[in-house]
Amino acid sequence: MQRYPENIHVNIEDFRRSDWKSAIDSRAREDYPSMWQSLSAAARAAIESGEIAEGKVLWLLADACSMMLNPRSANEPFKPFMVMNGKRSSVPEDFQQSDVTLFAQIAEEIDDIWLQARLADLVWLLKRPRSPQHALLAIDAYRKIPLDAKTWVRGGRECWERALSLTWMLRAGAGERIKEMEVTIISAFEAAKAEDGFLALWLTDLLATNHLGHDYGVDIARKLESLARSFDAEGDLHSAREFFAASAKWFQQTGDDAKATEITVCVAEGWVKEAVARMSSAQPSHMVAASFYENAIQTYRSIPRSKRAIHRIDERIAELHRRLNEAGERSLDEMGIITSPSMDITELIEKAQNAVRDKTTLDALAAFANIYRGARVAQIREFAEKMLREHPLQALVSATHMSRDGRVIAKRPGMGFGDAHSNEYQATLWAEMVRHYGMELSIVVQGDIWPALEILILEHRLRESDFIAIATRSPIVPTGRERLFGKALFAGCEKDFVVALHLLVPQIEHMVRWHLKATGIKTTTLDKDGIENENGLSTLMDLPEATQILGEDVSFELKALFCDAFGPNLRNELAHGLLDDEACQSTYAIYAWWLGLRLVFNTFWNAKRKASAGKGEDEKP
Repeated sequence: MQRYPENIHVNIEDFRRSDWKSAIDSRAREDYPSMWQSLSAAARAAIESGEIAEGKVLWLLADACSMMLNPRSANEPFKPFMVMNGKRSSVPEDFQQSDVTLFAQIAEEIDDIWLQARLADLVWLLKRPRSPQHALLAIDAYRKIPLDAKTWVRGGRECWERALSLTWMLRAGAGERIKEMEVTIISAFEAAKAEDGFLALWLTDLLATNHLGHDYGVDIARKLESLARSFDAEGDLHSAREFFAASAKWFQQTGDDAKATEITVCVAEGWVKEAVARMSSAQPSHMVAASFYENAIQTYRSIPRSKRAIHRIDERIAELHRRLNEAGERSLDEMGIITSPSMDITELIEKAQNAVRDKTTLDALAAFANIYRGARVAQIREFAEKMLREHPLQALVSATHMSRDGRVIAKRPGMGFGDAHSNEYQATLWAEMVRHYGMELSIVVQGDIWPALEILILEHRLRESDFIAIATRSPIVPTGRERLFGKALFAGCEKDFVVALHLLVPQIEHMVRWHLKATGIKTTTLDKDGIENENGLSTLMDLPEATQILGEDVSFELKALFCDAFGPNLRNELAHGLLDDEACQSTYAIYAWWLGLRLVFNTFWNAKRKASAGKGEDEKP
């Protein structure tokens, strides 16, 4: 929709006549979005009344205020407020150079700090060559925005973060502004009271993320502790826990480890109080209480062993384990049954949890690595053939497989009634096998892997160095890749499957290539220019030698999980940057990590037992 004639030119006088002050009356506005709405309404009114130039100025100001501030990005600090059906609201690139010139003039004479900051910031971003004086003007306007709780949640936080970001960019060119802003933030922190809610916490976060406040560390830590104890006395357990946690970090940074430990104990006990409160509430939930007890235990475990004795932490952890077990048992009565058609996985979950419970760390890992026996390709093929026989119509029609962004990434031909060895039949059978495999993985992850992982993490302190050691002694791990495998496996135990997947998938590909090369298999392709390129995992898995080396079952899993477009296609999706954060946390991602753990641990375990047997030792670790 055209809002004003394209050939209309505006200048500073049009701005002065536009009555912009009335549109953004500070008494009636709350933040940039409200300024956007008010300026838009004023712009429409001006255009309708024939004031075209003034209307265009107001539209430009409205567009400038419409954008969302993303202060941590140096290159794209402004994002569109709305994106819908292929359309979006304004972004900086929408402004013409004449608009930027006008913004520069307006910013220098305007007296509204919010609008001045936004326009000066846009001039700094868009004008070429860069205009440092407008960056300084933006900084000075941003830092005049009040540091109170109401303003903070309505855009004040982003404005102050942007001011600090610009100051760090200018470095010496910003003069003493970084120190001045530090003093201002500290003063606002010192004035903050419990009635201000999380304001004091937000301000310390602002200091910490910008590496400020070091000289005030002790005072910050003490005030956070004081506020935490105040919230705790009032029964606001959530706020108390957050402030205690922040206080512990600041005490840790000041080098007061003893005080940091004391406050960490308060954090853990805060979780305990929440568990007790949840069980005694009007609507008690032992399931929720159990999760609180688990958080308390994990918090206690974060305390170094050298600091535990004085607070009797090991005894407290043992007591909380008993409470956790009791709450867990009682929570079974609160659990609903998770079913697919005619399937209840409650017993599956309990069996998985019991398989790893109350074991030594190594035995627990062994149980976890074998919590599922792995895919059996013969059984999957038999089931897929049965489905094709019983439901032939669905296989007669060709199928197209599309990605999340709408691209066609695979096609399956119609099966027809011909030879079972035909290419069409084999393609249809393979697609059905991969589909069934994906359904099976969903049950395995939810019923076996995830419940067992929860118990494993709860009962054991798993360290990165442990997994690196396992990878080092695992025959399947290529030389020089032990740390990468170890880091990937540890990341999964931290439930950071983004890191786990990005580390593990390339290493699995290299592992396959390394073992193929070790048996003399050529893994490269020579192109027409005489350049020898390494083949990707999909090509490697198509080699018959891959199945001979890895076995039919593992070979199938690697192909279906990492290489096939009818499945999750993790290797190719990851290699091309097509996996978003949600996809990296999916059932397939979790299973891929577990499969990597299974391959590495079991080969380590078998080698260990073989070595022990050769020495006449007990096979148990």
